[in-house]
Amino acid sequence: MTVTPPWGTTRQSVGAFGEEMASRYLAGLGWQVVERNWRCPSGEIDIVAIDGPELVICEVKTRRGLGLGDPVEAVTPPKHRRLRQLAGAWLQGHPAERGRPMRIDVIGVVLEATGGRVHHVRGVIP
Repeated sequence: MTVTPPWGTTRQSVGAFGEEMASRYLAGLGWQVVERNWRCPSGEIDIVAIDGPELVICEVKTRRGLGLGDPVEAVTPPKHRRLRQLAGAWLQGHPAERGRPMRIDVIGVVLEATGGRVHHVRGVIP
């Protein structure tokens, strides 16, 4: 008998499971998750959250193991540039948040039989 893992078998279901884990992790820290999977013509922001006074744009990378390295390592300088652009686009649509300090974090999720592990790197892109 084949057992399907709780995160499913497709890339989309793996990513969605990782984003859900990351959202729960942030809520557990007392952060307010403002938006998930925000899209515009330039791309997508996985999570927008509030950490005290700061607006935090979160990129979530999920992997089923460490065979390709820590998922945080997959967020390269070209992705950093895109995240900065996306953060600007998000702020254009949310003028009330423009004066708030902002940073960009990366959350890596490695899935395991019991769920997964979260690796949170704050301020990857100041």
